[in-house]
Amino acid sequence: MAKKKNRQHDRQAPATSSAASQDGAGPPPKMKRKAYEGEMRRLHGELVAMQEWVKASGAKICIVFEGRDTAGKGGTIKRITERVSPRVFRVVALAAPTEREKSQMYIQRYLPHLPAAGEVVIFDRSWYNRAGVERVMGFCTPEETERFLELAPSFEKATVDSGILLLKYWLEVSATEQTRRLERRIEDPRKVWKLSDMDLKSYGRWYDYSRARDAMFAATDTAWAPWYIAHTDDKQRGRLNLITHLLTQVAYKPLAHHDVTLPKRQRARGYVEPGLPLRHIPTPF
Repeated sequence: MAKKKNRQHDRQAPATSSAASQDGAGPPPKMKRKAYEGEMRRLHGELVAMQEWVKASGAKICIVFEGRDTAGKGGTIKRITERVSPRVFRVVALAAPTEREKSQMYIQRYLPHLPAAGEVVIFDRSWYNRAGVERVMGFCTPEETERFLELAPSFEKATVDSGILLLKYWLEVSATEQTRRLERRIEDPRKVWKLSDMDLKSYGRWYDYSRARDAMFAATDTAWAPWYIAHTDDKQRGRLNLITHLLTQVAYKPLAHHDVTLPKRQRARGYVEPGLPLRHIPTPF
């Protein structure tokens, strides 16, 4: 599927891009909440338009999210999917492999989740576990990692040749910001579930993960499935930038809007509430 030229999205791109950071003047100031939500509302409208085109055209889109712990993968995926249909946008976040899955060909358990016509599948971590956490934490051998890095481009070429648009995003956060976010998870009872034993073990291995990331990029950044890097120290700008880029990569065309008129409701024709002893929830608010 050809990449979309940046006509419409370039014209509509927000004036909040990090021009200051590009000219060496430092990061731009934190966005106001109202400005952020306004831009997100516009992008949600575009994602809905993309969804309707995917359904009508039978397009198949696969989006891979990888990145540092706390880089904001889950939050970005939530903002992408919160205004679209879960029947079209499907999120795949696989648990640790079972003993049976460990005996399979490595890529095998991911294959059933690839999109069919009219679907957008988002992998919250993916087959690249083998190049990252499995490699760093010793869950696979160095030979298994090298074999994966050798074969992944061929698998992805076959995926793309089958008609799937494959987009791969790496979310990058600084060491300082990662520490701040992990400390907030420790202190916030709403976020403590995000702090796993694996996160704690991984925290001290920043440069092991850096080396693993670099090797992954070198082996799997291909013309047919390139890596796109999103810097997310500023979560709000990172989300807006990533979703804006995602929309430019899909050659969708908004479908014509049809006027909708609600039909008249039927008459009661003698219907009366039966007065059944139903249980209603309390209303403390």
